[in-house]
Amino acid sequence: MPDIVVYLEALEPRILGQKLERVHLASPFLLRTVTPSIHDVEGKIVRNLRRLGKRIAIGLENDHWLVLHLMIAGRLHWRQPVARPLRAGPDRTKGVAPAKPADGSGASPQVRILLPRRALAAFDFAPGSLVLTEAGSRKRASLHVVEGVKGLQALDPGGLETLDASLDAFTAQLTSENHTLKRALTDPHLFSGIGNAYSDEILHAARLSPAALTQRLSRAQIVCLYEATRQTLQQWTESLRRQTQGGFPENVTAFREGMAVHGRYGKPCPRCGAKVQRIRYADNETNYCAPCQTGGKLLADRALSRLLKQDWPRSLEELEALKRR
Repeated sequence: MPDIVVYLEALEPRILGQKLERVHLASPFLLRTVTPSIHDVEGKIVRNLRRLGKRIAIGLENDHWLVLHLMIAGRLHWRQPVARPLRAGPDRTKGVAPAKPADGSGASPQVRILLPRRALAAFDFAPGSLVLTEAGSRKRASLHVVEGVKGLQALDPGGLETLDASLDAFTAQLTSENHTLKRALTDPHLFSGIGNAYSDEILHAARLSPAALTQRLSRAQIVCLYEATRQTLQQWTESLRRQTQGGFPENVTAFREGMAVHGRYGKPCPRCGAKVQRIRYADNETNYCAPCQTGGKLLADRALSRLLKQDWPRSLEELEALKRR
């Protein structure tokens, strides 16, 4: 949520009230909808910007919306318009879809579209271009073009906005199903926009294990989690605003300087000095401090614990002894 909020605040003075002149798609896999057409939004003025969970929604005239989901590796950049006059020489536009004129004339514009490396799309406005890039080979970022409130609602997971929620509403949502805390906080149908990185920071601040079950928490633990969630999201939003300083956020990353545990495996916990531990699964990992959050117990890493079975260490002391063998 903090990253999306700062993106939206940077976009507001740049594109709100501006005409979307053209859209360039460099990847056929980015666009996930067929109707309305992507070209239906060209020539339309941006009237609204909003956050939809972890998505960025750009509202245009005729109640059309562009909805961007950056996923893990997607990033936004603000650049000068990427359309350049045609020049003699080798063609460097291989794999880039040609732009369609905003007037709908169908005439081929005399431009060459030069997109930055790893670019998936660019959205041209008079002041500049909003460019979407994605690192890595697994393209997960998505773009939907939808119409009206119903179109937006279909993409909204419906999670609780924790900064607007009361303690009672937070408690009811948290305990509605019996999940681990890590799963509950990152489930967009339960809580809006928290994600993997900030869930680690929230649980460390609350001194709670990521493997604790939601329906087994005490009232005091739920209160602590509620306060840690709100405080963590607010603090990081303000921190990112200060780093941006009115510019466009170009260094968005899931691993930020100043985080207590996320992305800090093997480094000292800022609270107790013990080494930060991790649980790896799929493309993500959970980082935590054993003394601060689990009473010193090591949580089972799915891959390693299956490999080691009964030899899996149960404490930091056993882990260090295993490393010395």
